[in-house]
Amino acid sequence: MSEPTQKYSITMPRDIAEAARARSGPSGPSASVAAAVTRQIERDNLNELITVAETGHGPIADEEVQTLRDQLQQARRQQTPGGANTA
Repeated sequence: MSEPTQKYSITMPRDIAEAARARSGPSGPSASVAAAVTRQIERDNLNELITVAETGHGPIADEEVQTLRDQLQQARRQQTPGGANTA
């Protein structure tokens, strides 16, 4: 069962609205706008979490971030069909 919806009126640049309409499927641009807002909320929440973590533990070094990205990328390759599954 999906969440209840409500109709809103929003204002956005015409070129963005036209691109959203051109890319939208049968549900129209509403689904694309909802997905974009959802992603932005997730990013905002993540940025808040990072700020709290860095306040308590100090900033994360670029090298640490790159190491974690590499580990994540390796884990994704191992889970992908045809990937190097050495588990």
